[in-house]
Amino acid sequence: MADEQRLSKLMSQRGLCSRREADRYIEQGLVRVNGEIVNTLGIKYSPDVAIELTSAAQVQQNSRLTIMINKPVGYVSSQAEEEYIPAVRLVRNENRSDIDQTGVHTTDYDLARAHDLAPAGRLDIDSQGLLILTQDGRIAKLLIGENNNLEKEYLVRVDGIIEQEKIDRLQFGIELDGKPLKRAKVRQINPEQLQIILREGKKRQIRRMCDDVGLHVTGLKRVRIGEVRLGKLKEGEWRVVDPEEFEHAKPSNKASPKKSATRNNSNDGTRHNKSNRRESLYGQRSKRLNENQSSDKKSNT
Repeated sequence: MADEQRLSKLMSQRGLCSRREADRYIEQGLVRVNGEIVNTLGIKYSPDVAIELTSAAQVQQNSRLTIMINKPVGYVSSQAEEEYIPAVRLVRNENRSDIDQTGVHTTDYDLARAHDLAPAGRLDIDSQGLLILTQDGRIAKLLIGENNNLEKEYLVRVDGIIEQEKIDRLQFGIELDGKPLKRAKVRQINPEQLQIILREGKKRQIRRMCDDVGLHVTGLKRVRIGEVRLGKLKEGEWRVVDPEEFEHAKPSNKASPKKSATRNNSNDGTRHNKSNRRESLYGQRSKRLNENQSSDKKSNT
């Protein structure tokens, strides 16, 4: 039939794994379609078939590590560049945050495999804040897949006079590389700080946007990706991320795994709360936000 698709593509669309991982699972006989094991690549199915991974495949997936780092300025997101250090070098037991209550035990062997962690969304060397590193193709696809539409929230300190006309242009009306940008959300926090929320991530996008309206970025911090927030994670520290924290980002189609758009099992206050969006670029959250996060933390334990 014309609407039939390769099994690996269907698995990727449903967020079960990446297409490359799907091919590997199929070859290993770890995929069931309508209850039957399939181990031949290239077979096409209609989009409404029932697809599930065997328990052995799920064990493989659950052994993969995903972490978040509060990346300092001066570290690069992925491979070392010239004299700069990749953020993955921070993944040491002594840098693991005490807010990490996932119960996931990381041995020296686990951390020796940290070079397998790949960034799911880059963060420039002169920017700081939330960086996700993962060995899990499912997480990478959710966060940076071509159909990804997750919000990324940044706190941006600028030199220059912030005017409403500039805010309006930042929200909609700027082109980069000859293409119009998606509509952004921009709010002034104080005379030298903006909150900018994007649904895309072009190279050095915020800095180039601000340059276009006559504002020079002097500090940039990512504090949220989707529903996952930086929270109380200190600069240079990391914590394990439970895959369930990304449930909100799973694709919504009738054959998808169960959605949990309002569920969030984060233990560091990553629950998205519109009343708690304000945060100092270089400081801690307000006392009220800390109290709210503590309440969230208690409710999740």
